[in-house]
Amino acid sequence: MMDWVVKSMEERRQAILREVEEMGKVRVAELSKKFECSEVTIRNDIKSMDMEGLLKRTHGGAVKIEKETTRKYSAESIYRNMGRKKRIAACAYEFIEDRDTIIIDDASSSFYLALFIKEHPEKHLAIVTNSLLVGNELAGVEHVELYMVGGHVGGHLAATMGDAALQNMEQFHVDKAFIGVHSINFDVGLTSIATPQMQVKRAILKAAEEVYVLADSSKFGGGYLSVICPIREVYKIITDDEVSRDVIKKAQEMEVPLVIA
Repeated sequence: MMDWVVKSMEERRQAILREVEEMGKVRVAELSKKFECSEVTIRNDIKSMDMEGLLKRTHGGAVKIEKETTRKYSAESIYRNMGRKKRIAACAYEFIEDRDTIIIDDASSSFYLALFIKEHPEKHLAIVTNSLLVGNELAGVEHVELYMVGGHVGGHLAATMGDAALQNMEQFHVDKAFIGVHSINFDVGLTSIATPQMQVKRAILKAAEEVYVLADSSKFGGGYLSVICPIREVYKIITDDEVSRDVIKKAQEMEVPLVIA
C-alpha cells in the first residue's frame, strides 16, 4: 500500500478511496493504524463514502464498486442527476427501520432507493411497488419480501397504473411510502406529469402512514399538469445539497419538513 500524508478529513477519505481502487478492498483496523486515527473515524468515513456511492461498505471494511460499462435500462431520466438521486436514496434509507413495510413508486429517485436497499441486507423489508424496474431489481433478494401491484403497464418508466392498479393498491397498508414527483410547487403542492401517475400516487398516500417525497433540487418550481396533494400531506421531503437558498427559506417559512441529503 502507498503511504499517504493525511492532513484533513477530505484527504483521508481520498486516500482511503485510492487504496480501495488499488487493492479492491480495505479493512477498518488496518486503515486505523495507517492513518493514526480511531476505528470509529474510519467507519464514519466508509459510511459516508458508501452513501455517496464511492465504495461499498462491508463487515469490517469496504470493497471497490465495479463500474457498469453499459446502461441497464433505456430510460434517460434514470441517469439524469444520478449522483444527487443516489445521495437522496442513501438519506431516505436512514428513515427505514428493520421489518418496515414500505411502498416504492415508479419514479427514478425511488428506483435508486430500491438499488440501495438491494445492496444493504442489514434491514429486512416488505416492499410493495408498481414499478417493473424496481420489481426487476428486488425480485429474489433474500432480505426483501416483494409485492407487485398489478394493472396496465405504461409510462416512461414502465409501471402499472389504471383502475386495476388502483384497486390493487387499496389492498395494502404500509408503514412508509417513498415517491417521486414531477415538481414541487410551494403554492399548489406536489405535482405529477399526467393523470394516471397522479392517481397512483394519491392511492399510495392513502395506503401509507408516512409519505416521503424523494426530489432532487431540480424539482422545485416550474409548471405542472396534475396536482397530487398539498405539501402538508407528506411527512418529509428529501432533497440534495444543491437546493437553492430561496427554496430552503421558503420551506422554513411554510414549515415544510425539508431534509437535505
